[in-house]
Amino acid sequence: MDYAAYEALFNTGDDRALVDRFFCKDVRFTGGARDYHGSDQLLAFLEWAHDGVREVMRPQLVLRDADHLFAELDMDFHATRERADFPFGHLHPGDSVTVKFFVTYRLQGGKVAELKSMTWPPGKGVTRLPLLGAHPSQVAAFHAYVAAFSNADCARFRRFYADDVVLTLNPQIPPLRGPDAIVGFYGPMFETVRERLTIHSVEASDTAITLDATMCFTAIADAPAFALRPMRQGDRIEGRVFVDYALRDGLIARISVRRQGDLVFHGADRAG
Repeated sequence: MDYAAYEALFNTGDDRALVDRFFCKDVRFTGGARDYHGSDQLLAFLEWAHDGVREVMRPQLVLRDADHLFAELDMDFHATRERADFPFGHLHPGDSVTVKFFVTYRLQGGKVAELKSMTWPPGKGVTRLPLLGAHPSQVAAFHAYVAAFSNADCARFRRFYADDVVLTLNPQIPPLRGPDAIVGFYGPMFETVRERLTIHSVEASDTAITLDATMCFTAIADAPAFALRPMRQGDRIEGRVFVDYALRDGLIARISVRRQGDLVFHGADRAG
């Protein structure tokens, strides 16, 4: 079994491909109070665990003999939706938690026949990456940041900003300097208009991220003074954007928005 290939596939988030490629059909999995038999049960568990939560493994130690693997893993979990039932604590969009795992794999024919895992409490004895960057875990953290922004959770998305972050939206709006200024702009807006970003692609390095997304502004109440145009409850405005993020020490230092094409207005259907 090629453990580096296992890690790479695991970190794509494709649970079905992982189970098909690396696990025996009659695999047994034991972890804490959990005990599953068969690849179907394992896949069902993984799909439940990863519903709205991206899990990324970072091996710290891997030992192997002819039929076994042992791995010490720092597992990063990044939430893109609320998971009150998550095993390692209640998560909201934008939250991340790292948990130390100790895992043994019994191998048969190059696949995993038995998997046993145990954990330490969240945050105990783990290593940490800078928040954003090129590593799959850092890219997953960026998706969590976008989810927090789309959830209008200012307290969570501001965690991703450097103290001197500058946001440039368009020539009509002066640059917003510092996390307080960004939150001071979006917080009041979110009371009447929510902005949701639908991600098409993310290109990331350790110094920059480029986001290709569709932005959708939805009026949750009448917003006669909205910057783009007056809106009534239920109205929507959509448009394609590229957003460039400059990173420093894993945090967002600069943001610039490039609109692609015209914005499209959708008036709410109203009776009468």
